[in-house]
Amino acid sequence: MTSSTFGVIVGNRGFFPIELAQKGRLEIIEVLEEMGHKVIVLDEKETTYGTVGTRKEAEKCARLFRSHADEIDGIIVVLSNFGDEKSAADAIRLSGLRIPVLVQASPDDIHKMDMGQRRDSFCGKLSLCNNLTQYGIKFSLTRFHTCAITSNEFRNDIKWFSSVCRVVNGLSKARIGAIGTRPSDFNTMRYSEKILERQGISVETIDLSEILAEAQALENDDSDVLNITAEIKKYIDTFTNKVPDEKLSKMAKLFVVIKKWIDEKKLDAVAIQCWTSLEENYGVVPCTIMSLLSQKLLPAACEVDVTGALSMLALQLASGVPSGIVDLNNNYGEDPDKLVLFHCGNLPSYFFNGIVMGFHDILMKTIGLSNACGTVNSRLKPGEFTFARMSTNDLKGEICGYIGEGLITDEDEDPLNTFGCYGVAHVVKLQSLLTELCKKGFEHHCAISRSQVADVLNEALHNYLGWNIYYHK
Repeated sequence: MTSSTFGVIVGNRGFFPIELAQKGRLEIIEVLEEMGHKVIVLDEKETTYGTVGTRKEAEKCARLFRSHADEIDGIIVVLSNFGDEKSAADAIRLSGLRIPVLVQASPDDIHKMDMGQRRDSFCGKLSLCNNLTQYGIKFSLTRFHTCAITSNEFRNDIKWFSSVCRVVNGLSKARIGAIGTRPSDFNTMRYSEKILERQGISVETIDLSEILAEAQALENDDSDVLNITAEIKKYIDTFTNKVPDEKLSKMAKLFVVIKKWIDEKKLDAVAIQCWTSLEENYGVVPCTIMSLLSQKLLPAACEVDVTGALSMLALQLASGVPSGIVDLNNNYGEDPDKLVLFHCGNLPSYFFNGIVMGFHDILMKTIGLSNACGTVNSRLKPGEFTFARMSTNDLKGEICGYIGEGLITDEDEDPLNTFGCYGVAHVVKLQSLLTELCKKGFEHHCAISRSQVADVLNEALHNYLGWNIYYHK
């Protein structure tokens, strides 16, 4: 699990038991630290046991948060008693932080409802959320209205919230690399750099010729080239289809140059022109190196699909595991809720039980067999998956998208006889989803992840980033 740094506000209201808030502060610190997270919270000597219940205490909390602004990923407000609705909201507003906020409220014990033991956090949470709404502060809720700080339910909420924070913070400053130009026949890969930039997402471009020239200038015995060549041979089966060493060396050179550019520009993901200039002018298919990049948590999309790369990055941030990009490609027999996922293919090895390097069956007729090696061939492992697609709507000036979950199935009784990366997926109400995609003009490319994180993406993309997201359920 990736650790986060949370700013914690422990709410308190004067005429409710301070002992409950004091205990809640100790509990939230212990739980977060046990989960591997870092906690930024008022010292118990700075305010009333380190809680926030007045304007003055809100100001102290805000100053603390501002001093750690570069560290804090999200804010957690815990209400172990009713809590002061204004001071908690004031602390967030005065901090100037525009990051995700999670609101928790502890449950009452129905046998402890006297004034010395009752919490009334149930009610206090409603009041706090009312104030946050008035202040224009976006926030998240726990699955249950009240839950104990030490409960497994709240630990799951924290895990979910940490993922939400990663997506929001990661996408708000994402840098995507575009290598080459969009293939002329792929109008579906059009997008707006300006709309992305308005959301904090920058696109760094480079001409494909610059990448190829630098790759061709590398020597076969360059130490980086030799190291990546060896890594490719370990990463994928190159023996079954007898891939020539000279082609592997070319792939390694291309990887070295692209990775160097990624590092120099501090990129989070890339989209590469792979159809068909690279094959004709350099002599290999880049699928394997794109697969290796994605496996290393540097999402790589083909056909200069920049918003596809952004979709892969969103899934990776939400799940913490490699993501891939596929075509929503074929029907599967007459089952209305199944489809074939396919790409020619560049998915990371995380999706398979083993991968074999092959030749591009679609392109080899036009570019020749000698220029067509480098694809990843294998069938997707069965299991749960999340799908996601982001796009820019230039007419509305917004980022839109769709998300959902499904199951990659094991079709051993009627297996597919095909090539590339492929698998059969089951999605409930698939026909309704496809109708939605067609009517709204979404692309045929779709990012996928071997995880279930659609609820994380919906919270991050729709609630916090304000994107127009269709959540397929």
